Amino acid sequence: MSESITPPLPLAAEAVATDVLRLVFARRRSAEPDAACDVGPCGECFAPHLKKVIGFVEAGKPVHFVIPAFPAKSRNRRKTLGRLPDMAETLAIESLQGFCDQVSAVYAPGAIVTICSDGHVFSDSLGIPDPNVDEYAAELRRVIRSTGGGSIGLYGLRDAMPGLSWDARRARLLEEFATSIEAIRESVKTDPAMRRMFNGIHRFMVEDNTALMPELSATQRRNRSKETAYEVVQRSQAWSGLVAGVFPDAVRLSIHPQTHHSGKIGFHLLRTPDNWLTPWHGVVLDDGTKYTLIKRAEAEDLGARLIWRNSRPSHFVLATRGTL
Repeated sequence: MSESITPPLPLAAEAVATDVLRLVFARRRSAEPDAACDVGPCGECFAPHLKKVIGFVEAGKPVHFVIPAFPAKSRNRRKTLGRLPDMAETLAIESLQGFCDQVSAVYAPGAIVTICSDGHVFSDSLGIPDPNVDEYAAELRRVIRSTGGGSIGLYGLRDAMPGLSWDARRARLLEEFATSIEAIRESVKTDPAMRRMFNGIHRFMVEDNTALMPELSATQRRNRSKETAYEVVQRSQAWSGLVAGVFPDAVRLSIHPQTHHSGKIGFHLLRTPDNWLTPWHGVVLDDGTKYTLIKRAEAEDLGARLIWRNSRPSHFVLATRGTL
């Protein structure tokens, strides 16, 4: 009797998983935008994620994605409109739901996305009161419910460590998952990916502190921003480690740009000319043909009009000539 041939199911599952990943990579936030893989992802781009997606496909379950994101609004009002979610978060949640819907077109069970909200992980470092983070999360849950798609969930530090104070939760997170600041400083010097992440966060810190701490000199703001950036990187890595342990089978998305063959996939939530900008660091500009995420000061410089919805500032509209 001849040897049995490989059954077709794994090959079919791999083909479906590849189709799913093509949809993910169509939204990729790349740290190497001029490389060939940015035009068309290669096998090495898919390799860190393919086995996980195949596992969901073979089990007939929705493909599970996790994304640490939606912490709280930046306090810098040159970037944002206020401390609660606005149209930027609404469109980002709709975009995530739309992505899950797209997956269902190539794989019937579709996809689910768990937002691992990290607001309480960073809140004390960034000077954001914990009650403000709770208000942001409560409004975000309302936005998620209003989409009606049912594919998006929220997970936070309270879920990971119930029954503790916020300070105790943060202390435990650092104790169990954090790398030392000294080790991170060394990695920033030697690892291009780590240096890129640090530089992106440091730039945000400098921008925010310029608006929030005008009494300090430029040098003082840069130095303070640098120390905060190291702290944010440390906590981001700790939260990432916790999330990986809680959701070991999930495909990992990131709001930060990632290299092409990384174990995380950088993921655009909204169209933006700034590869690092997020809904909680910007505002939505409607120019009559599309929505774009930019900084509040940029929208105001363009002469865009602020629109209010539900008694709160929502987004900006740019007047277009020749329209009725």
